[in-house]
This record gives sequence, structure tokens and C-alpha cells, in this order.
Amino acid sequence: MSDVEEATNQLLDVNLHETQRSIQVTGSGPRSESENLQVTIGATVPTGFEQTAADEVREKLRSSCKISKDRGKIYFDISVESLAQVHCLRSVDNLFVVVQEFKDYQFKETKEEVLKDFEELAGKLPWSDPLKVWKINTSFKKKKTKRKKINENSSKEKIGNGQGDKRDEKDVKKELTDDVLESHILDYYENPAIKEEISTLVGDDLASCKDRTDESSREETAPEVLKFRVTCNRAGEKHCFSSNEAARDFGGAVQDYFKWKADMTKFDVEVLLNIHDNEIVVGIALTEESLHRRNITHFGPTTLRSTLAYGMLRLCDPQPTDIIVDPMCGTGAIPIEGATEWTNCYHIAGDNNPLAVNRAANNISSLLTKNQIKEGKLSWGLPIDAIQWDVCNLPLRTGSVDIIVTDMPFGKRMGSKKRNWNLYPACLREMSRVCRPGTGRAVLLTQDKKCFTKALSGMGHLWRKVHTVWVNIGGLHAAVYLLKRTPQAFVHSSEQDGERIPW
Repeated sequence: MSDVEEATNQLLDVNLHETQRSIQVTGSGPRSESENLQVTIGATVPTGFEQTAADEVREKLRSSCKISKDRGKIYFDISVESLAQVHCLRSVDNLFVVVQEFKDYQFKETKEEVLKDFEELAGKLPWSDPLKVWKINTSFKKKKTKRKKINENSSKEKIGNGQGDKRDEKDVKKELTDDVLESHILDYYENPAIKEEISTLVGDDLASCKDRTDESSREETAPEVLKFRVTCNRAGEKHCFSSNEAARDFGGAVQDYFKWKADMTKFDVEVLLNIHDNEIVVGIALTEESLHRRNITHFGPTTLRSTLAYGMLRLCDPQPTDIIVDPMCGTGAIPIEGATEWTNCYHIAGDNNPLAVNRAANNISSLLTKNQIKEGKLSWGLPIDAIQWDVCNLPLRTGSVDIIVTDMPFGKRMGSKKRNWNLYPACLREMSRVCRPGTGRAVLLTQDKKCFTKALSGMGHLWRKVHTVWVNIGGLHAAVYLLKRTPQAFVHSSEQDGERIPW
């Protein structure tokens, strides 16, 4: 019996214990093997924000976290109960369960010997527990996709032919009840769940998994063959082999070991081979699409990743009742992320481009609709507004804003390097006017570091640079600057000449 079959059988066996515990038919029975299962989860995060992601893991999961030497990755240990909560992390892009880590792997001298070692490695790895986690994670995703399709079909039925009002009252009540229950499971990624609720959900999924397996075993004599691919991510200049060669030979050995079928596009399992210098981590992917696309439905030419937006917001430590402004919001990624995570603050999204403001408004509307579906009732709205304005002449009172967070034009896809020499000083000056003296903060992202440094040097009496985070934005080396507003009051240039201004 292969490790995959053994892992599947063990999963189905623990189902009865899981279900009994979740329904609490008996008092305090013995804890199942699934509940006690401890695994190591790896996560990719925006480069430069590894420490921010590690802090979020410690805060929300109460788990120790290790930052990898390979930039953009963190590792932490969890129990399977916390698997749903891991998907709720706002700072991670992709997730994978670690099969095994080799901190000081000794590569052979020739390429042939190294690739031969990769072939032999596949049969020596402890696949059982990671495959259990992958199985549970997959059952989550299948249930989410299934319920999403049901909701879409039911919505079409309501709209079509105007027959919605003639349905039986019992059917309407049942549908509303189902929507509430489905939204609880459908959106477990977005809402941190209590451990007991997650355990129940795991138990239910294991039960449904067993039911589906029993049905398929009755219908088909031969088990379904899984499709897989191996993805190799390699960093370092001392390797005598290429990433494609490592993935090819290691993947061939995995195929022989599990009798899976290789498929580069429509795969069920993605095995990861991460190599950084002499460190090797073998893992199984838990996400098909990056979690950073969670809030945006209408994309622009330079839409910021939600995970990066979260990291920038977290840098400025928002407090309850803070007013947070993004004066160059684009599609609204930063204020939308803020309104989702910091609901006790008020967020304003603004831009001079009417197309950008329209995209931001559509994204806000989409998020509001999503929340209404999730809660099964009408929502009171979100603490966010979108407005078109001139960033150099904001329609805001002096000293009325607590935090400014924005992605400034790099001068690549948006704007130009030449225009930035005039735009950046004007922006910083207007931001210093609306930001509260002494307590105001600003987090600004730009790749045009030379121009920004020059503009900031002339604002030393109004802004003080506290911290710089170096990030990679689409292959561009950019910087996130954390600025603190000095206590000095803003003085308009006209006031310096003895004129009064109507601020």
C-alpha cells in the first residue's frame, strides 16, 4: 500500500472520532489523530515584509515563526485545527505544507550525481502527514467552489423571468438559511474561526469526503489517478544544474513512487522543490491562486497587491477612530484592505483620474456585495469613501488626517520621471498640510528613490523619516518610506508673505 492510500485510509478512519467530538454525542472522548496533527506551513510574502508577516502569525495564530534566508518566505508550525485560520492571514501570498527541510544539503560535484540524488530523494521523504493536510485543504476548496456555483445558479434563477416572487415561502426561508450556513463555510478564508468551529468543519468535510469515497468505490473499482506537477524555485549561483532539470528528474521519481500522472496545467497536486544555496525545502502547495487577489475585481494598470497594501498599513499602526487617506488610490487596493481589516478607522480613497476613481468605487461595491452574501442580510456599509481630487490641492482641512498611505507614481507605467521632480515636492507639502502635526504618519511607496529623497530633503522641518522597507515590485527595486509628521505647524507660502488664506 502506498503512502497516499495509507494517508487516505487514515483520514477516513479518523472521521468518526472527529464527527463524534464535533457533535458532542459523548462527553469528553479521546482526541483524534487529526486534531493532534502538527505540521509546518510555509508562506510566500512580499519581499521586505517578512517581519510584518511573522508578527501577524504570532499575533493571530500564537505560533512561533521563522524567517527564511531566501527572501519572501516564512515558516511556522500549526495544528490541523488552525488550517482555516492560516488562510485568513492578510500578509501571505501563497501557502504550502512542508514535507521536509534540509538546512545544509550536500550537493555532489557533477550534475549527473546531483540529479540521481534527487531521484532517490522522492522515495525517502515523509509524505504521509503533509498529504493528510493537502487532502483536508482540498476538501475545503471543493466545498467552497461547489457552493459558489450553487449560489450563482440560484441568483440567476431569481433574476430570470421574474418568477422569484411566486416561490413557496418555505423554499425562500430554506434558501436564506442555507445561504447563511454556506457563507459561514464559503468565507472561512476571510473570517478567523474559533477552534471548535474549525474542528467541526474539518469533521464535516472528512465525513463528506468519506461519503464521496464510499460512493466512488461502489461505482468504480479502480481509484482515481491524481495529476501532479513539480515546480522548482532555485536561487544561488553555485548549482551545476538548472531548475528545469531538477524538476524533471525529481518529478519523474515522484511519478514512479505514487503512480500519479504528470500534467503541467490541469494538476491536482503541486509539489514544490525550493532550493536556496545549500537549503532545500520540499512542500505541497495549498493555494492555487495567490491570496493577494482577494479584494480586487476591477484591475488597473498598476494595481497594488492586497498583501503589500496590508503590510504598508500595518507599518503605520492604525488606531481606532483614525482617519486614513490614500490620495493616489488607483483601484483602491490600500483603502479597501484598510476598511476590511481596520473597520474602526475611516478610510478615504482619492485620485485625479476619473477612471481610477470609478474602478475604486466598483471594487468597494463588489466588496460590499460580498459581505452581504456572507452575512446573509443587508450590510450597513463600509467605513470608506471614494472621491476625485487633485493630490496637490486636497479638499481636506489642515491637520485633519491621521495617516496617509499611498503608492506614488514610479514614472514607468504611470507618470514620468521628469514630472516626478515637480510632483513629489508638491505632494509632500500638501500631505504635510492635511496631516496632524506631532502624531500624523505617512507610508509612501515609490521606485523613484532619487527624486523622493531630494523632495524629502527639503521637507525636513515637516517630515522625519523613521524607517525604510526595501521591496520588489514586478522586478523593480522600490522602497516603502515610513514618515512621521513633526510638531511644527504648517505655514502656507502665502502666509509667509503676510497674506491670509482661507484654510
